[in-house]
Amino acid sequence: MIYGERIRFRRDERSDLPKFVEWLNDPDVRRFISANLPLSQANEDGWFEDMLKHPLEEQPFAIEIRDGDGWRLIGNCGLFGFDQRSHSAEAGIMIGDKSCWNKGYGTETMRLLLRVGFGTLNLNRVFLRVDAANQGGIRAYEKAGFVHEGRFREGTFRDGHYEDMLFMSVLRSGRDADDKKGKPHGK
Repeated sequence: MIYGERIRFRRDERSDLPKFVEWLNDPDVRRFISANLPLSQANEDGWFEDMLKHPLEEQPFAIEIRDGDGWRLIGNCGLFGFDQRSHSAEAGIMIGDKSCWNKGYGTETMRLLLRVGFGTLNLNRVFLRVDAANQGGIRAYEKAGFVHEGRFREGTFRDGHYEDMLFMSVLRSGRDADDKKGKPHGK
């Protein structure tokens, strides 16, 4: 387990899949993630089997919060698309439990994921793509330290129209924090 203040990460388990299917079939949950169409339990079973063939660092984590004396699954997250030469990877997150939206769990998840990426996996850069209309996600990423890098105009098609896609990243060096303070790099 990897522990944060209010959350913990553990590996996704086969027993999580029915909950993932429930969430991924909810249009509100699916709106800002890469799953555009509803899926079946068989689809999710296939995803799980394929995911187990990936290296451990590319296998996602279940996100859990304290629930009484135990823990409750609220989503999953992970790093993928590793570039070994530049020590970078893309981050992804899904808070599927809508009762946990707007409570800071997305920010805490991204901070903990960055701790794993930089401190355990020796990454130099973690980036993500976010739909420009996903204001809650953007705020969470900014609070976690991500900075805006660019915009792909009409870079995604969702709900019958094209929307801009934003690119954001965090560097291990902390240069992003220096940029915000107006300090020259490396000073």
